[in-house]
Amino acid sequence: MDNRPKVCIDRILPRDLMRLQPTKRMRNGGRRAIAPIGKTWMNGSTLRVRFTGGTPTEQTVARQQAEWWSQVANLKFDFNDALNAEIRIAFDHNDGAWSYIGTDCRGIPLDQPTMNLGFLDGGTAGHEFGHAIGLAHEHQNPEGGIQWNEEVVIREVAKAPNFWDEEKARHNILRKYSVDQINGTSFDPDSIMLYFFPASWTLNGIGTKANEVLSAMDKAFVAGAKMYPKAGGTTSQAVELLVNAKRRTQASIGKVGEEDLYRFTAGTDGRYVIDTLGPTDVVMKLFGPNSETALIAEDDDSGLDTNASIAGDLIAGEYFVQIRHYSRQTGTGKYSIKVRKL
Repeated sequence: MDNRPKVCIDRILPRDLMRLQPTKRMRNGGRRAIAPIGKTWMNGSTLRVRFTGGTPTEQTVARQQAEWWSQVANLKFDFNDALNAEIRIAFDHNDGAWSYIGTDCRGIPLDQPTMNLGFLDGGTAGHEFGHAIGLAHEHQNPEGGIQWNEEVVIREVAKAPNFWDEEKARHNILRKYSVDQINGTSFDPDSIMLYFFPASWTLNGIGTKANEVLSAMDKAFVAGAKMYPKAGGTTSQAVELLVNAKRRTQASIGKVGEEDLYRFTAGTDGRYVIDTLGPTDVVMKLFGPNSETALIAEDDDSGLDTNASIAGDLIAGEYFVQIRHYSRQTGTGKYSIKVRKL
């Protein structure tokens, strides 16, 4: 087989992929995940991108396909030479194509790439930038229903151009996420995050086609309430919170998909608590210090009832807090927020 698919390595950490997620009983009797620290960036972020190699043509392709996402999502890419760029791209032709997922990039040493574009066939760069903003492989969607012929898949990806062992094949192709591990849509056969697989790799003889551009569902999903809605605002619009203010700041999620942004300054090192009160089920993310892209923690229901609360030892600096309703599709309501130094 001379035209075996080139398949990218999904560098979501194996412990994240396989870890059982804790759940919490909801008031209606169902169960939902207590989200671990998420992999999406703060809505409205500007992500710095640094090339660590590549020809001018290769770099141009990467820039152009990155714009596919920034045109529809509330994110921007700033291509520069910043040593601490969030996304660092190598062009090692001997290392395939891969990317870490979303904010996992922040945990990679600054002298190492967070993405490699070893080949640039079709929409490869667009696919990898999808990973970089927090998207996973579509074929690992639990709603996908792909009937893999595991023996054939493992045998074929062990050959050129992938040279994968069985564990890598299972991690990147055969394993599916649990429904508790993802925010997602129904399976999208047109997604750029779905790679081409021949019919011979499946038990029912149904393969997938090559998707070289963003699908309509890709665009709607990243621009929607679960990812980066344009209505989310930017950090320049963040409301200032005073530490240990006498009164709580009153606020509300006024419309579906709205995300409220706050900033506060920790004047000295110490233990701080940020919490919400009220009847509205909110989710909170904390970013910093002095960074709108460095996610520190995320919480759903650690506060009173369905309120959010984050407590932690912070160093002096500026921090950003993002608040949204748990139900991105239908939720609105009032809440209050406060920051305390213990």
